Parts: sequence; structure tokens; C-alpha cells
Amino acid sequence: MSPAVATNTNTNGFSVRPRERDELECPTLLPSLAYNDLQSSRLNHTPPLPSILKHSFKLVHGPPTSAAANPNEIANLFPNLYGQPSVMLVPGHSEVKAQSLKIGVVLSGGQAPGGHNVIAGVFDYLQERAKGSTLYGFKGGPAGIMSCKYVKLTADFIYPYRNQGGFHMICSGRDKIETPEQFKQAEETVKMLDLDGLVVIGGDDSNTNACLLAENFRGKNMKTQVIGCPKTIDGDLKCKDVPISFGFDTACKIYSEMIGNIMTDARSTGKYYHFIRLMGRAASHITLECALQTHPNIVLIGEEVAAKKLTMKNVTNYIADIICKRMELGFNYGVILLPEGLIDFIPEVKQLIAELNEILAHDVVDEAGMWKRKLRSQSQYLFEFLPQTIQEQLLLERDPHGNVQVAKIETEKMLIEMVEAELDQRKRNGIYKGQFQGRSHFLGYEGRCGFPTNFDANYCYALGFVTGVLLHSGKTGLISSVGNLTAPVEEWTVGGTTLTSLMDVERRHGKFKPVIKKAMVDLEGAPFLKLVSMRDEWALKNRYISPGPIQFVGPYANDINYTLMLEQGARSHFF
Repeated sequence: MSPAVATNTNTNGFSVRPRERDELECPTLLPSLAYNDLQSSRLNHTPPLPSILKHSFKLVHGPPTSAAANPNEIANLFPNLYGQPSVMLVPGHSEVKAQSLKIGVVLSGGQAPGGHNVIAGVFDYLQERAKGSTLYGFKGGPAGIMSCKYVKLTADFIYPYRNQGGFHMICSGRDKIETPEQFKQAEETVKMLDLDGLVVIGGDDSNTNACLLAENFRGKNMKTQVIGCPKTIDGDLKCKDVPISFGFDTACKIYSEMIGNIMTDARSTGKYYHFIRLMGRAASHITLECALQTHPNIVLIGEEVAAKKLTMKNVTNYIADIICKRMELGFNYGVILLPEGLIDFIPEVKQLIAELNEILAHDVVDEAGMWKRKLRSQSQYLFEFLPQTIQEQLLLERDPHGNVQVAKIETEKMLIEMVEAELDQRKRNGIYKGQFQGRSHFLGYEGRCGFPTNFDANYCYALGFVTGVLLHSGKTGLISSVGNLTAPVEEWTVGGTTLTSLMDVERRHGKFKPVIKKAMVDLEGAPFLKLVSMRDEWALKNRYISPGPIQFVGPYANDINYTLMLEQGARSHFF
């Protein structure tokens, strides 16, 4: 296919404070981008909007809200925002004033398919409903707010990114606005640009930061409103009013395609056990969804491991038992899925990690190993029991939130090593007669920047559009919400949910801080119970499904993930 060319005629360039003009870290956009036929067709796809956004509407306020947990602490931390109601859009006479706005938008945290469509949705709302408005994109994440690195977003500037994957329109970053000096820098930026609103597109930590910014601005009587958008492929930012974070649908379908390919390979060779670690540090939603899509032989759900208080030995024996049973049936191969955060769910390991976090937050790990004396005896024993490579990975530098970088802990390789040792022991005892060969895989970044599915493209566009509504209505401290997602797009509901209603407090870097409470896999929820009803059969019989690549046209192009369908009580042609 000959490439199509989408030309970007934007001439605004970057606007920065003179002292920082040479400090831009995100590459300048190329003047032209070569696209193939698929990319070009996606560029010209116009996502449909919920009917409520096409006609006259008004905002209806709900009752006063509380917090997800520890309401007194959250009320003290957010005196200007706590208790404010969530809002819904309903048909009616619009009360929004016909005024132009100046809005800033920032992408925060890791990439997720659909982010560009959120920005496009905000832009299109401003063009249609708040004519004369200006939209600025902060470069490189929250750091762009603090250093006032931005670009003016125009129709020509945004066009090449519509329905495309990635965050490269303005790039993202993991910086947080936390210190008094950083808040001051943010204040200076929004004042200099005379911003009426700021849109923070991010996960739970980024939206916590958005809430802190909204509280700070309101506490100082600044006009800048702050609205968040739910982004994370991990699927752990959701609640009743925010049923899913964007990017989850796309990422799971990308991973499931690859898992299906590995399953076909396993069947073809008949001699390997594939241990596949999937994204999901804090929750196992991706692993659960991919299991429902592909039917592996073994699925480890971190939340279940924690609830049953399983040890490393328990997990190892569970896998080895199934391998032995499959060997008796003539199957010397299989596929095993596990979340990247599995090691953090095992109670004995979780306790070890918690102790290591406290030690590393205040002390230095000395080569002589004297720091180990600060571990409890059980934790010290476990640390010495783990393979040397895992010990080293547990001591790596923490992420910006003070957590172990579990993505760098090769849990799948550790399990292969431990299962192999267990099977060798069983072989010596005459219990196992097979030949075990493990193969490790980590599916991570591969799923973060793919073409957003039709669902994510439509969902993100609606999120962006309703974000414009909320800002135009003078709302702050809310996260944009779109519901009734298993129905046709025209029937989706839209509104805004108070960020403080999602809040809890958590210990980080040795201190308690406000955080949006992560949504974990519900062991009584429909998706997990569906897995439980089928996994015994999957373990011994090869019920593999290869979903194939994401479809954009055809009978299954608008299918959504099983997790959302099951949680919303929708019927599927699959189940």
C-alpha cells in the first residue's frame, strides 16, 4: 500500500518562558507524518456522540458526597471541595453562558490508547459550543505545567492524531505537583495563560493530583477550574459512576491477540509451558480479562492469592499439580497468565516489600548487609530464600510514588525456576515423569499505544466532550464520567463525579497521603465468578481461543470487553 500523507500546517510552535526555551525534552512535531491506508481511514473516522450531547441539556446536581474511606481525613485535606455533589446531564434548557474559554490540557502518567481522542473531544466542544476559545497543550506531562512549556492546539495541529494511538501529540510524564514551590509554579502558569480551566488526563495518582490542584486554586480564589479524565490500561480506576478507565479495552485486546498466538505456538510444538506476565501492578483486571478472552490453562489472580493468604510454596504447588495432571493426559505444554503485581499480593512477600519500602525511604542499603537486621525474622528468611536476581530487583529504586517497581521484577522467571525445582523433586520421588521446559514472556508496553478500539475511540471522545461541558459550566474537582456503556453510544449517559468521593489515605514514602482508592478485582463480582466457573475445565482441556487482531469494521468491531459486559449485566454472544 502506498502511504497517505497527513500534513500538519500548524505554525504556532512552542510557547515557553524565555529562560527555559532550550529545555524542551519532548521532540517537536514533524511537519508531516506518513500514514498507511488504515491510519488514514481512522483519521477520518468521526466518533458518534451520546444523544444528550447533541441537543440542549442542563446539569442536575446529586446529593452531597462523602469519601471512599476515612471521610474525616479527606474532609480536612480538601475543605473547599469535600462534600460537593456529582452532576448529570439531562435534557433541558442550557444554563451555560455563551462565553469563550482558555483551557489547558495535560497527559499524565503512562500511555493508554485513546488519549488523543480526549483532547480532540475537548477541542471540538470548545469549537462548537464556546466559539473563540483557546486550547493549550502542556508538553511532557505535569512538568510542562510547572515550567510553562505548552503549545497552542489548533484544528490542523490535532487532526493527525485523531483516533490514533500514543500520547505523542503533546507527550506525557510522571512528574507530580506536590511541593509548595511546584504549586506556586503551577499557579504562575495558569495566571500567565489566564486559564479558565485545566484538564488532567491520567490514572488514580494523576487524578489525585488534579484534585489537589483544584483544592489549591479554589482555596486561593483563582478562577482556574480543574477536571480529570479516567485513564489507565490497568483498569483500577473505576467506580459506579466511572465504570471503566479508557485504554483498558484496547490493551486487553492487543494482549489477548498475542496470547492467542502463543497458545497456537504451544499447541504446535507441544513441549513448552509459557508463563505470561501481564500489566497490572496493583490490580489483576488485565489478567482476568485476557483469561476470559483466551482461556489459558492456569490463571493467577493476585486478589485471590491475597484473600487465601497463599505462600510462594502454595502458588508453586498449585502450578506443579496442574502440570502433573496434564502430563498424565498427554499434554506436556500449557499457558499460564499472571499479573505483574502478583508478588505484591502474596502476604509474606507483601510484608517483606512493606518493610523494604520503610527501610529504603529512610536508610541506605549497605553492601555488608547490615540493613537486613531491620527486617523481621520471617521477612529476612524469605528474602534469603528468594533467587538472587529477585533479591536485587526488590531493592531497585522505587517509583515516584514510593512503590516497588514490580514491572522490573521478573515474577514469571522466578515461578519457572521454582516450579522446575518442585517438579525435579517430584521426579526424584517418582511422581512426575514429564519434561518441563518453561518459556517466559512479559506483555507490557506493547498494549499501551495501539490504535484505540472503536469502544475506546468513542468513549474517549465522549469523555473529552463532557469535560468541555463541565468546564464551561464552572465545575471543578470532578472527573468526567460516561455511563450505560454496554448500550449503543447514542444511549450513553454523561456527567461528572466528585474526585473527593473516590478518595482514601495511603502510606507512601513513610507518610500518609490522600489517594484515589484503587478498584481491585472483586472476588464476588461477575467477571471473577465467570472465571471460577470455567478454569477447572481450562486447566485440563485445551479450550484455547485466539481472538485475532482488533477489528474496526464488521460484525464484531464494536464488541466491548467481557469485564465491562459482565459487570454491567449485559449479555454476550460468547458466554
